[in-house]
Amino acid sequence: MTQFNPIRVGLIGAGGRWGPRAHVPALKGVPETELYAVCTAHADTAQAAADKFGVTRAYGDDQQLNADAQLEAVAVAVRVPAHYELTKHAIEAGKHVFCEWPLGANTKEAEDLAALARRKNVRTMVGLQRRASPAYLYMRELIQQGYVGQVLAVNMILMGSGVLTRPSDRTWQRDVTLGANTLTITFGHVLDAMCMVVGELTEVSAIVATQVPQWFESDTKQYVDVTSPDNIVIQGRLENGAVVNACVGVHPYHGSGHRLEIYGKDGTLMMIGGGEAGQEANRRIMGGKKDDKTLQDLPVPERLKWVPEAVRKEGRAYDVGQMWVKFAEAIRTGAPVEADFDHAVRRHRLLDAIRKASATGQRQKVAL
Repeated sequence: MTQFNPIRVGLIGAGGRWGPRAHVPALKGVPETELYAVCTAHADTAQAAADKFGVTRAYGDDQQLNADAQLEAVAVAVRVPAHYELTKHAIEAGKHVFCEWPLGANTKEAEDLAALARRKNVRTMVGLQRRASPAYLYMRELIQQGYVGQVLAVNMILMGSGVLTRPSDRTWQRDVTLGANTLTITFGHVLDAMCMVVGELTEVSAIVATQVPQWFESDTKQYVDVTSPDNIVIQGRLENGAVVNACVGVHPYHGSGHRLEIYGKDGTLMMIGGGEAGQEANRRIMGGKKDDKTLQDLPVPERLKWVPEAVRKEGRAYDVGQMWVKFAEAIRTGAPVEADFDHAVRRHRLLDAIRKASATGQRQKVAL
């Protein structure tokens, strides 16, 4: 039960894809937050979004949004290249900020934003939303409680499909320098979730590859050149000495989905399905001890499900809503944030190590 007034949040990106699908139902659906204002790049689209979502304050400029004295927190849910400037403005205005992942188009941007947030003493959260997923939280609990004993090996795979064709409003992601691609987003999310459950990588070898160098735009009927990677393969070692094999790819057809397998001295634990954003309902946890003949389903406890049932049914809003519950609590009570901008910097640096391992063909040590 919420014991504080809801956090008044302004959503930047109310006219995009992820903001309306995930943040709007989350912010409107959990008692800890209030969708107080919306912001888009133009006054008319901002007003249209405000009318659609039942919000009284609409802004066509982020600086006007930040000037609203009643606004407490800003959600940045736009394309990655705009994360830096919009987040920087909000922090400079003294607002708490939830920025979607990746925090910046590169590590330098992430480092600068994290440092600025510390100087301005504002609370931050980055949208690595599997850190609030009930399923992943439960897996972490089970590992910490010794369900599998000493972790020996981890295998993670996520195979998607649809790499050949996409509409032109999504082909901007073809440019690797813009920071939004299979390595940073798809792989970044599931890698962070894996580390959340079993611990951090200390060394890594990698192949980061662009197997499909052209995409076909379904609306313009044109081919565009691609520099963004679509296949990432890593091998590494965790802090406790366990070995890791992880592979993420986006392929033309019939991707096999997601599996996270953890093998220990005393048992096995795995998650099957639910590898993409907003798929909490598809995450099936199974486990088995040494004397079990087969793996058993392990239902996620209700105590880890912090959002109302209506938000859970929204799919994409489920984990995002879980994040907002904890972020609001952190703002009001001073509790730690999982994950904040400093954590985002750590993830950006890990991806840098993976890129370097691939480019050099040499195993890289990962700074902890």
